[in-house]
Amino acid sequence: MSATSRQATRLGIAMGLGAYTLWGLLPLLIRLQRPLTAAGILAHRIVWSLLVLIALAFVLKRWPAVRAALARPRLALALCASTLVVGGNWLLYVHAVNSGQVMEASLGYYINPLVNVLLGVVVLRERLGRPEIVAVLLAAAGVTALAVHQGAIPYIPLGLAFSFGLYGLIRKLIGMGPVEGLLIETGLMAPVALLWLATQPILPPGVAGPPLWLLMLAGAVTIAPLLLFAGAANRIRYSELGLLQYIGPTIQMLLAVFLFGERLLPIHLITFGLIWSGLALYVAATWHRGRVTPTMPE
Repeated sequence: MSATSRQATRLGIAMGLGAYTLWGLLPLLIRLQRPLTAAGILAHRIVWSLLVLIALAFVLKRWPAVRAALARPRLALALCASTLVVGGNWLLYVHAVNSGQVMEASLGYYINPLVNVLLGVVVLRERLGRPEIVAVLLAAAGVTALAVHQGAIPYIPLGLAFSFGLYGLIRKLIGMGPVEGLLIETGLMAPVALLWLATQPILPPGVAGPPLWLLMLAGAVTIAPLLLFAGAANRIRYSELGLLQYIGPTIQMLLAVFLFGERLLPIHLITFGLIWSGLALYVAATWHRGRVTPTMPE
């Protein structure tokens, strides 16, 4: 490997670490905005993200790609579907953090890579080897154990895992760049967000809300890891980037236990243990084949 290649690889790893670390620390920002409801936080995130994306589209000259996408009815319809899915994912994630269920949110993003495998089989007709089958079954066993213990379907981890899995599948099928795709999706959500902010009471009387700069920061925090991820994907192997994706949910789980005071129960250890075992088996099986596909939490 040449010196230039080694430098590009080091930069790519640093960018990947930055992207997944920012995604892992996202609950901190959401908790600082906590006087707002989950819907209010999401509405602000959409509006400020849209402004950042509009500026980026000008700087990176992505407006021709945006116009080309909107001129194709099937592509525009697919983007409407991806907008609904990612909007639901964002709202569920903010709700989980706001309601003190960060650990369940982290569980969802641990499950997500194996959900992607399942969607690949069902939708894309991909074939699995024995290790991948066992990995999916181990994750299913972990979720089942949690469901039996709770006496209900764990809707937060499953909702996050499947919504982001579907979002990734749609974006894979339409093959759009990150800036123009997210710009269109955020633009479609913006009217609803603005209507919510204009018509719904932000806070009860006498309750102080977060400062404006903290709300504006949501836009940069949404876009920055996405751009870092894109830069990393262009510089290092997907197998390497795929291993970095577990940094995000690991940071979230550590925040849940050591900062937010959520209890780590024996059932969590069983559930996480089964899912981690499945992930370890899956990564080991795909490492040599170069088939690990990284995911992008929002």
